[in-house]
Amino acid sequence: MRRNHSTTPRTPRILGSLLLLAAAGASTLGAAPEARAAATPVPLGRVVPVPASVSPGGTPYRITRETGIRVDGSPEVRRIGAYLAGVLRPSTGYPLPVTDHGTGGIRLRLAGGDSGAEGYRLHSGAGGVTLTASTPAGLFHGVQTLRQLLPAAVERKTVQPGPWRIAGGTVRDRPRYAYRGAMLDVSRHFFTVAQVERYIDQLALYKVNELHLHLSDDQGWRIAVDSWPRLASFGGSTQVGGGRGGFYTKADYREIVRYAASRYLEVVPEIDMPGHTNAALASYAELNCDGVAPPLYTGTKVGFSSLCVPKEVTYDFVADVVRELAALTPGRYLHMGGDEAHSTGHADYVEFMDRVQPVVARYGKTVIGWHQLTGAHPAEGALAQYWGLDGTAAPEKAQVAQAARNGTGLVLSPADRVYLDMKYTKDTVLGTRWAGLVEVRRSYDWNPGAYLAGVPASAVRGVEAPLWTETVKKSADIEYLAFPRLAGAAELGWSPAASHDWNTYRTRLAAQGPRWDALGIHYYRSPQVPWPTA
Repeated sequence: MRRNHSTTPRTPRILGSLLLLAAAGASTLGAAPEARAAATPVPLGRVVPVPASVSPGGTPYRITRETGIRVDGSPEVRRIGAYLAGVLRPSTGYPLPVTDHGTGGIRLRLAGGDSGAEGYRLHSGAGGVTLTASTPAGLFHGVQTLRQLLPAAVERKTVQPGPWRIAGGTVRDRPRYAYRGAMLDVSRHFFTVAQVERYIDQLALYKVNELHLHLSDDQGWRIAVDSWPRLASFGGSTQVGGGRGGFYTKADYREIVRYAASRYLEVVPEIDMPGHTNAALASYAELNCDGVAPPLYTGTKVGFSSLCVPKEVTYDFVADVVRELAALTPGRYLHMGGDEAHSTGHADYVEFMDRVQPVVARYGKTVIGWHQLTGAHPAEGALAQYWGLDGTAAPEKAQVAQAARNGTGLVLSPADRVYLDMKYTKDTVLGTRWAGLVEVRRSYDWNPGAYLAGVPASAVRGVEAPLWTETVKKSADIEYLAFPRLAGAAELGWSPAASHDWNTYRTRLAAQGPRWDALGIHYYRSPQVPWPTA
């Protein structure tokens, strides 16, 4: 801004105006980055995940006290409108009524089009913003883009100065993959319903649509099963390091499922078997081949436990657990684990998988298993979750590729790319490093569609970022390991392959920092990312 430094003002009124302008300029220069950024609308393409198509142009729309959120008659659309109003009201201080009357403002509408099941169209101009989608999920994802097109201060819970402008133009967007997941291990350390719901809100901001809950392992069983009550009451009583553990009642689990659905995430429950089962074996002696229950386990080593494959009671146990869990889970999938069953002979492993996959189908669910499932006989329609490394043995990769060519879909979670529990650097205070060090660029800079040799691109159904919790005890720990890497995994799952470019991504990622600050997210400030400075 050009300033007038004349010491002989023509009138006191002009002098007063200049002093006010100078004060405003000094205030802007001294403001926090998110406040200074509010002066210029966020460019339409500076969001994560990056949209499929952006056409900037025209006058920005400014949210004011007169703005309303207009919805059609659908209860789902009205609910999404109320969600948006709940995001915007605390920071703007505006009433933002949700109404099916009037013109202008922010309009949410369902209409046919080519955006697919989760895509949307966002158009912004001087007269308002219109979000259009063919499904409520698409509208909800569009709302997440709208949030990111507003200044980061919009996420704060107290009234902020604004202005609240949305750049003019059109965004047309749809996901690359239908499965875009994040896994939270609640077995090594237990997390409350409120902590899981906090993570769900963070996932929703980046259009993640699958929440994989790892509900059982050697260190803890975390879901109540009426027919086998000691699984939770005894098997859930501890965790890594010997803490008191915990478990979800059926009401707790239903609340997580309900809350996830309100953010358009599907819950994928996992009961890991036949290995990773010490909590179950300790709870019921009859599940052990020798009939002797081992003690509860609070360490971190893996591969030592196994259900007793020859015993018929094992399959009674599996059927009861699957039946009760399936009844609680409206989603399509049930994850049956299947990894690191080192204490289960190969023939027994194949027999076990052959017997339990039909049980999952019997109760109306589609099987997901870790990629070791491809060493058995994956059921028709099953998904295999690949967690290998760049250095995984060629025969194992070939086995996965062959299964993919035979029709088994793949969800990609390579541990040395998107396991969120890996340390960023050798000095990172949390995490493990058995899969190597995974800085932000490494977690982003790969192409799921061409990652595994011999796998048809059509076999890749999506990407998932798992977070194992051996070293994770509280929400701040989850956030530190997940952010910023989770945002990159989400973009790999959503955005077109042609848009993946580290240099442009790191700039867009940096702009998320003030938003995470406003949301109270405890994140890792990677030196690979040009974060804004105060």
